[in-house]
Amino acid sequence: MASIFLGIDTSCDDTCCGVVKEGRKVLSSVVSSQEEIHSKFGGVVPEYASRAHVERIGWVVKTALDKSGLSWEEVEGIGVTRGPGLPGSLLVGWEFAKGLSLSAGIPLIPINHLEAHLFAPFLDFEGEVDFPLLGMVVSGGHTLLAYSPTPYDFYLLGQTRDDACGEALDKVARLLGLPYPGGPHLEKLAEKGNASRIDFPKKILPQSYDFSFSGLKTHAVRIFQSGKYKVEDLAASFQEAVMDILVDKLDYAVETLKVGTVVVGGGVVANKRLRKKLDEFSRERKIPLLYPKVSYSLDNGAMIAGLAYFKYLKGIEFSWREDIDPSFNLERWER
Repeated sequence: MASIFLGIDTSCDDTCCGVVKEGRKVLSSVVSSQEEIHSKFGGVVPEYASRAHVERIGWVVKTALDKSGLSWEEVEGIGVTRGPGLPGSLLVGWEFAKGLSLSAGIPLIPINHLEAHLFAPFLDFEGEVDFPLLGMVVSGGHTLLAYSPTPYDFYLLGQTRDDACGEALDKVARLLGLPYPGGPHLEKLAEKGNASRIDFPKKILPQSYDFSFSGLKTHAVRIFQSGKYKVEDLAASFQEAVMDILVDKLDYAVETLKVGTVVVGGGVVANKRLRKKLDEFSRERKIPLLYPKVSYSLDNGAMIAGLAYFKYLKGIEFSWREDIDPSFNLERWER
């Protein structure tokens, strides 16, 4: 049975490749960031992102394999992000992975990027997990709750009706004149401010699994335009409100569903304040909660490789006879 999988992710602006053994043990994870390309524009430019992937993907894959200490002959399967993401960026990774799979004669496993973020907490994790799982993805492009009655098979509960939480953090960071990417810079500024200085609405869409951050963002704009508060206090208060909303949604889901373990993934999990609040929630609720290492919370190839291994064990594999819809919208992710 195949145990060594290589994973490729080009869903947005990072070119990623990782090598994982038996689904959890990370042998290497290489990420080539495009931050220097997109920072001058204040956000990701899709055309530039896809071009950079074309230039870098060969080097990234080779480097990941070299760092793993393995040869091509030892790789037994390839996982690759099929969606969601930027179409041009996704195409680069998909076609490159198809070429590798065909030339090496090894299985190719298409992976949903959102499921991979929910799988990321299991990388380098050796403990046992109680099911059902409640999963939350918090990133620049997505904010959602999902439910998993069985291992590595998630079903959508609710999602944002407007901005993703990471998108809202980035937009307020830009409002405050902070450089791209905005979220990490907003976090640093918030450390200097008073999170209780400004009141923000937090009970948004109560008794619902859905999220909404546009009203919160609009309130931040009005506060900023009033000129009554320090930018440090605005950053801290806004960030606190976003994190409180996320934890409140977890609390509602745990209250209304049978949950054995909570997993949280996505780029916003790199935020130290969110990690602290998740730890507090876990202690208060007396429920196991897992989130990935910072390096695995951001886009990476290791989470793709790890999930691909378990998908392969379930018999999921790309068919060369019939290509799948390039949007890769799984029915269980649509309500």
